[in-house]
Amino acid sequence: MDLAVARSPQSLFLRELVAQPASVGAICASSPRLAARMAALVGAHPSGLVVELGGGTGVITAALLAHGVPPHRLVVVEQSAALAEHLRRRFPDVCVMQGDAAELTDWHAAGRLPAGQDGLPQPIHTIVSGLPLLSIPAPVRQRILHAGAQALAPQGRLVQFTYALRGASPWQASGLVRQHSERVLANLPPARIDVLGH
Repeated sequence: MDLAVARSPQSLFLRELVAQPASVGAICASSPRLAARMAALVGAHPSGLVVELGGGTGVITAALLAHGVPPHRLVVVEQSAALAEHLRRRFPDVCVMQGDAAELTDWHAAGRLPAGQDGLPQPIHTIVSGLPLLSIPAPVRQRILHAGAQALAPQGRLVQFTYALRGASPWQASGLVRQHSERVLANLPPARIDVLGH
């Protein structure tokens, strides 16, 4: 019984919150309703990658897969080694990258992300971010914002949720334009989803 509790996603999330509060940045994992709404805003692309920044316990990852994102086109970036290992076990067909989201551009340029059927790097058509950007130190945040905006394909979209219900999205400082915004009140705490693009 103790082993099952220790391995549960919520228990793992709470352990990571205690160990790395600035990296986790939330009092509980995202709700399935928030995750489903984010997945619905991803849209349909016939090709290209969907990259999730800050996979956590996999609530949004599961919603993306349920929404129809093919596992071979989904990349999940997670800084915590423990959470990344959990994600690899839970989603064995998904590419899970353990490391800093600011490395996304370098990974893409180096061919470390899944290639297309022709063996060439696939464009990143969508970035879905659950990163707690407002609680990340400014220099680190700027590196993440720059990497994400640079990696996103010209016609791509970026979907970010935040607990700040008002104000600009941090991604706007990287040159992205907010195209849509909505609130999800059935989340603890209530959240806002922003959709941005070039």
